Amino acid sequence: MTDVVKWLKENGNLKIIEEPLDVELEIPHVAYIEVKKEDSRPLLFTNPVSKAKGITYDIPVLMNIFANKEITQKIFGKHPDDIAQGIDELMKLKPPHGFLAKLAMLPKLFALKNVFPKRLNGRGECQEVIYSKKEVDLDKLPILKTWEEDGGPFITMGQVYTQSLDGKMQNLGMYRLQQYGKDRLGLHWQIHKDASHFFDQYEKAGKKMPVTVAIGGDPLYIWCGQAPMPHGMFELLLYGFVRNQNARLVKSITNDIYIPHDVDIVIEGFVDPTQREIEGPFGDHTGYYTLKEPFPVLDVETITMRKNPVFQATVVGKPPLEDKYMGWGTERIFLPLLKPMAPDLIDYNMPENGVFHNLILAKMKTLYKGHAQQFMHAFWGVGQMSFVKHAIFVGEHAPDLENHEKLTEHILNRLEKSKILITHGIVDHLDHSSPEQFVGGKLGIDATDDEIEKGVEELISDAVLLEKMQQIDENICEVKQYMIHTKTPVCVISVAKKESQKYMISKLHELKKHIKLLVIVDKANNELGNSYMLIWRVANNIDAQRDIVLEPFIAIDGTNKDKHDRYDREWPGDTFCTKEVLDRLQAKGIIDIDETFIRHFGLLPFK
Repeated sequence: MTDVVKWLKENGNLKIIEEPLDVELEIPHVAYIEVKKEDSRPLLFTNPVSKAKGITYDIPVLMNIFANKEITQKIFGKHPDDIAQGIDELMKLKPPHGFLAKLAMLPKLFALKNVFPKRLNGRGECQEVIYSKKEVDLDKLPILKTWEEDGGPFITMGQVYTQSLDGKMQNLGMYRLQQYGKDRLGLHWQIHKDASHFFDQYEKAGKKMPVTVAIGGDPLYIWCGQAPMPHGMFELLLYGFVRNQNARLVKSITNDIYIPHDVDIVIEGFVDPTQREIEGPFGDHTGYYTLKEPFPVLDVETITMRKNPVFQATVVGKPPLEDKYMGWGTERIFLPLLKPMAPDLIDYNMPENGVFHNLILAKMKTLYKGHAQQFMHAFWGVGQMSFVKHAIFVGEHAPDLENHEKLTEHILNRLEKSKILITHGIVDHLDHSSPEQFVGGKLGIDATDDEIEKGVEELISDAVLLEKMQQIDENICEVKQYMIHTKTPVCVISVAKKESQKYMISKLHELKKHIKLLVIVDKANNELGNSYMLIWRVANNIDAQRDIVLEPFIAIDGTNKDKHDRYDREWPGDTFCTKEVLDRLQAKGIIDIDETFIRHFGLLPFK
C-alpha cells in the first residue's frame, strides 16, 4: 500500500478520469453515481479544478476506494470473517497446560507484538514537503463541495488524530472538516465521540488542544477511523491486528501527535477551546442535511505532504455509498466483540438503507421467554450499539440475514403487537427525527417465536382499498400493498399531509379488517414502488415513541414532521443532486444514467 493508486490499478479496476472537473459538485456527483452501480469502481480525477476560485490543482482526487465487496476484502487482505475469527480466538485464549500447548500458542503471542503502533525517529514520507505557518494555504488542496446547500468545501476522508490532555490516550476518528479559509477548519466531532471527550478535558483546563489531520495513505487507516473501538483503545491497534504489522508513526512537526509515516497530506494545528464557529449545513450519510451548529475550529499551523500526494475523499448522501462496504467489514469483524454481552447472538446485519444506526437485524438462539427483549436492552446499553434506533430479532432457524426478501417474509409471519417494545434512549447526534436532540424513541421487535395464526381478516386490492380510504380522507394519494401472501401484509400509503397522521389513522379504524400494518409517507419525493428507498425514508423519519401506534392496527408515520406533530426543531432537507450538473456531465459523456436510475436512487426531487 505504499502507492495506493498503483495498487488500485492492479487490484481494483481503477477508472481514471482526465477531463478537468470542478471540485464543487462535479467530481462528487460523478463519484456519487458511480458507487451506486452494480459494477462500481474506484475513481481517480487527475485534473481537478475550482471554477469559482480560478484554481487548477496539481493534486489528483481519489474517490470510491471501497467501491465494492471484492476490493474491500482485498484492502483487508483477507475476508472480514477470517479477521473476526482471529479476534474470537484471542478472546477465548486460556493459559496453556503442558509444553506442547505452550509451543502451539507461541505464533499467536508473537503475532500480537505487531498490533502495537511503532513510533519512528526522524521524518516520514508524509513530511517530504513542509509549508510553514506563513505558507499555509488550504486552497492548495482540492477540497470538495458535495451538495448545493453545503456550507462550503469539506474534507470528507480526513483521519483526525487527537490525544487526551495527559497524553495517555490516543484516538483516530473520521470526522468531516469544513474549510473556512486558507488556514481554518471546522471540526465536526460529535458529542458522543472520544475526540469530543478529549476536547472537554482541554476546555476545562483552559489549554489549546493539538489536532493533526491526515489524508491518504493505506485505505485501512480510514476504515480504522470509523471502527467502533471500545473507549480508550487507539484505533491503529486494529490496523496492526489486520495487517499483522505495526502501524509506523512519526511525530507531527508542530505538536506531539503521531501519525502514519506514509499518508499523503498532513494538516497540523491547535484548537482554542474558547472559540466556536457555525459549521454546516452538510449533506450527510443519512441522506439528509445536518443543520448549522457551532463546533470547535482548528487553526492550522503547518501542512506537510509527500512530493506527489493524492487527495482521498468520499461522498456521502443517500444509500448505497461506499460506507456500505466499509460498514460490511465493520459488521463482520466486530461480531465477536458483541457476543460477550449477548452470548446467544448468532449473527447481525445493518442494512445500508437503514443507514446503519437506524436499523439492525439480529439472529439469536432463544432459550427462555423474554430473551429477545433482554438482547434489545443489551444492545441499547453498550458502546455505539446504543445509537441503534430500531432492532429486529429473529430465531436461529430464520433465513440468512442478508436475504432481505425471505427475512422480511419470515418477520411478517411472526409480527404481533405484544412482541413490540417501544422505549426511550440515546440517539445519534445526526438523528433529525426525535423531538429532542440526542435522545428519542427506540423500537424493538421480537420475531423469534413460531408463525402467528391469524392474518389480515379480508385482503382487498390496492385500487379498492384506495377508493375506500379516499372516501374517509381525501388527502390519501396512493396505496401499495407489499407481502400480501404473509400474515401481515404491509400497506404503504402516500399523503398530502395537512394534519397529524394520528388523526388520519384513527379515522381509518373502520378498515381494520383490511389492514394489519400501515406505513405512511409523504407524496412528495417518495415512490411507493421503490421499497429500498421507502425503508431508507421511514427508518430516518420516525421516532418510535411518537410515530408508532398499535391501535386500531400497527401504524408507522414516516412523514416529514412539522407543527402538526408538535415538532419544534428544523426538519432538514434531502440531499439532491443539481440537475444542471448532471446534464453537463451527461453531455460530456462522463456519466451515463437514465430517468429510471435517477428516480430509483432519489437523485432529483419529484412530486
